[in-house]
Amino acid sequence: GCTSLTQAPVLPATTLAINCYSNMFSGCTSLTQAPALPATTLASNCYYQMFQGCTRLTQAPALPATTLRGYCYYSMFYNCTSLTQAPALPATTLGYSCYQAMFSSCTSLAQAPALPATTLANYCYFGMFIGCTSLTKAPTLPATALANSCYARMFQGCTSLTQAPALPATTLVDYCYYNMFTGCTSLTQAPAVPGTTLASSCYQYMFQGCTSLTQAPALPAMTLADSCYQYMFQGCTSLIK
Repeated sequence: GCTSLTQAPVLPATTLAINCYSNMFSGCTSLTQAPALPATTLASNCYYQMFQGCTRLTQAPALPATTLRGYCYYSMFYNCTSLTQAPALPATTLGYSCYQAMFSSCTSLAQAPALPATTLANYCYFGMFIGCTSLTKAPTLPATALANSCYARMFQGCTSLTQAPALPATTLVDYCYYNMFTGCTSLTQAPAVPGTTLASSCYQYMFQGCTSLTQAPALPAMTLADSCYQYMFQGCTSLIK
């Protein structure tokens, strides 16, 4: 392993290739500073799990790309338990699973970056902040064009999250909000869920285990879909009946 590596090499490339930096510093528990990553032309899996388990890394490098590729940032900072600040994420063109689990288990991360994209990709934010127990506020989520599993598990286990973002989409897709806020035990208010065109499992487990939630949102849809509301409020022991 690379547990003694304290300094990363310079990585000057601006056009990347598939898997080029995948797992490059995975498990480098002594690494305190990431190298600059100036690339603006990404490739599938390019930064896949790049800094996974770098438990002493406190700051992420700038990520200037505006067009993403499949799995490009997948689990990039997974289990970086000292990371306190996320980089800006200016991308508006997303890719399949591009941000999936990017900051999973970053237990010191207190603030999420802005997420400006309005058209999403399948699994794009899946589990992005799962287990971020210091995260108190969610980013604004302006998208109205959703994709399969786009927000699934996004904030699962964010036990300090007190406020959920607005969710303006009215046409939903399969598993779009699946487990989105599961285990968010500090969440006291649910966002409005104006969806009228539902899809399979769209709200399934959405607020499961949100023990501080006192009121359920209105559910205006007249036409339902398979498993659409299944377990949506399971374990919400404070819901006013």
